[in-house]
Amino acid sequence: MSIPIEIIANNLQKERKSAALSLGEVARRAGIAKSTLSQLESGQGNPSLETLWALCVALNIPFAKLMEAQAQATQVIRYGEGASIVSEISNYQAVLLATCPPNARRDVYMLTTQPGEPRCSKPHPIGSVEHIIIMQGSAKVGLLDSAELLKAGDYISYPADQAHIFEALEQDTRAILISEQR
Repeated sequence: MSIPIEIIANNLQKERKSAALSLGEVARRAGIAKSTLSQLESGQGNPSLETLWALCVALNIPFAKLMEAQAQATQVIRYGEGASIVSEISNYQAVLLATCPPNARRDVYMLTTQPGEPRCSKPHPIGSVEHIIIMQGSAKVGLLDSAELLKAGDYISYPADQAHIFEALEQDTRAILISEQR
């Protein structure tokens, strides 16, 4: 799945206007045609990784800023799905799973879990978010009242300032946990 062009278009317009730059100036700085930038901002075209990178440099913004959609309370990305950008130059594909908001702290953990009693967590401090990537096995993960069944390669993020659960469904289920506090 690729990034919907509408997300890129909206973010390009927003960032260009925020920088108070004209279409022509951003195109010049990025080394692309003004018509190309105009098409991208209109939600047309299929930009390459290199074009998007050049635009980020021209706008002085992180690459992920162009890919960000409106935040959801819970986000699930199945293995093989997700917003991806491919390179024109090499056999390289990047799938953006999550961006780090300003002034956030992230701790990264490797989890090895077994079926049995689920791990129910009380709410963490307000603004906390957890990101889980299942590496092996399967698990029921997320908010207590809306946990998702995840398999190897699946990703989920959810507000950890609400009660949440991690329940291994297979022996030796492994996962990466990224705990984010703002």
